[in-house]
Amino acid sequence: MSGLHPAQPFPEAAREQVNQPQLRANLRKVTHTIREKRLRATQELPHWEELRQLGEATKDASLADLSNRLLTLEASVKARGGQVHWARDAAEAREIVTRIALAHQVQELIKVKSITSDEIELNKALDAHGVHAIETDLAELIVQLSNDTPSHILVPAIHRNRAEIQALFNAELPGEGHLSDDPAELAGAARRYLRHKFLTTKMAVSGGNFAIAKTGTVCVVESEGNGRMCLTLPEVLVSIMGIEKVLDRFEDISVFMELLPRSSTAERMNPYTSFWSGVTPGDGPQEFHLILLDNGRTDVLADDFGRQTLRCIRCSACLNVCPVYERAGGHAYGSVYPGPIGAILTPQLLGMHDQNANTLPGASSLCGACFDACPVRINIPQVLIYLRGEAAQHKGPTLEALAMHGMRLAMSEGWRFEGAVRLARFGQGPLVHNGKITALPGLLGGWTQSRDLNPFPPQSFREWWRQRGQGQTPEVDAAPPQAVQ
Repeated sequence: MSGLHPAQPFPEAAREQVNQPQLRANLRKVTHTIREKRLRATQELPHWEELRQLGEATKDASLADLSNRLLTLEASVKARGGQVHWARDAAEAREIVTRIALAHQVQELIKVKSITSDEIELNKALDAHGVHAIETDLAELIVQLSNDTPSHILVPAIHRNRAEIQALFNAELPGEGHLSDDPAELAGAARRYLRHKFLTTKMAVSGGNFAIAKTGTVCVVESEGNGRMCLTLPEVLVSIMGIEKVLDRFEDISVFMELLPRSSTAERMNPYTSFWSGVTPGDGPQEFHLILLDNGRTDVLADDFGRQTLRCIRCSACLNVCPVYERAGGHAYGSVYPGPIGAILTPQLLGMHDQNANTLPGASSLCGACFDACPVRINIPQVLIYLRGEAAQHKGPTLEALAMHGMRLAMSEGWRFEGAVRLARFGQGPLVHNGKITALPGLLGGWTQSRDLNPFPPQSFREWWRQRGQGQTPEVDAAPPQAVQ
C-alpha cells in the first residue's frame, strides 16, 4: 500500500485525462498564469542564476554528508524535548503516526498540506483505525471533500474551477448550501468550517520543507495561515519529513527562502514561514514527534547520476512549464509526484523494476524547459534519458526490441542490408499510392497517422555506386538517388 505506485501505465491514464476538455482548460489557465508571474518575479533579481547555483551546491553538500547531518538532527531535536522516529518505508511511517494517535485517543486530527503524508497514504491508514484526518489547506480540503486525489504539487485542486468548488461546498460543508462562486465567499465557508477544527482538535500532522541539523529546527512554508494554526494550537504535533530535506546550519536556509517562493507562487517572500525547535514549555504543542522517512531515498542517494533528483524542494516550477503536464494533468502520472519531477522521482523511489513506474520517464518531450525552471538545477531531461536506459534493462522481450534486433542483424553485413532493401522494395508495392506510403499495417500504423512516408526508391545508393564504378550510366540520371526520408 504505497501512494507512489501508479494505478495504471502512463499512456492509458494520460488518454483518460486528455479527453476531458474542462480539465485541460483549467490546467492551461492556471499553469500559464503562474508561469508568467514566476518569470516576472525571477527577472527582478539580476543574480537569479547565481542563486540557482548556490541552491544546487547547498543541497549537494547536504546529500554528500547526509548520514552525519541526520544523526546531528536527531540529537538536536532530542536535546530540545522532541522525539525522533526512523521509518524505513511507508508502512513503518503509517504505523508510527497511528500509534501516536491511538495513544492519545484522538478520533480526529488536523493536517498541514504534506505531500510526504500523501506518499505514504496516511489518511487511509488512519481511517482504518477510526481516526479521521482533516486537510486544512484549502486546495487539499477541496480534494478531500470530493474524494479526489491531488493533481499538482503546489495547487492540488488545479483541475477544479470555481463552479465545481461552489457545488462541492454547498453539498459537503455543514451549515452551507447557498454559496455563490465568489472566491471570497467560498474561502469564508472553508474558514468557518476549519476554525472550529483548529480550536477543538488536539493532534496535528505536518510535513517539513527543511530541517536544520545543528539546531533541530523544522521549517514549513505555506500561503494561507492554516499551517501556522496546526503547528501552534494542538497539544501534539507529528511532522513527517523525507531524509533528504535536512540542511546543516541555519544560514543554509536563506538561499531557499529566495528561491522557493519565486519558483512556486511567484512571490518575493513566502506569506507564512514557520520554524520550531523541539518543545517549549507552556507555548505551542507540548509533545513533538519527528518522523524521518526513507521509503526508497537511500537507493536514490546511492545512484551517482540519479542522486540529483533529491535536490528537489517541491516548488512545482517544472510542472508549470511542462507541455506534457499541461495537457495530461497530474492524475495521469498515477503518483503523488506528477510532472517532470515525478517522472524521475517516482520510478527511482519505487525501483525501475516497477512496470508502471518505469514508463514515466517516457512522459516527456525532452524540451528542457523543466531544467531552465528548476531553482536547484536538477537536469531533469538528462535524468529522463538515463532512466529510459535503465527501464530498458528491466523490460522483457517486446515487439520493438525484436524489431531493433532484426535491424541490427540486417545492418551488420553489407549483403544482408542490400537483401533487406530489395525485399522491402518488393514488399512495399501494395502500400504505395500516388508515390507515397499513407498507411502502414499493424503497430507500424502509428507512424502514418499524421505523416506520409516516401517509398523505397527504384535504385539504392549502393546499386548506383556499383553501377557508377563499372562505367555504366544509370537509367534515370547520373545523380545519386534520393535518400529515404
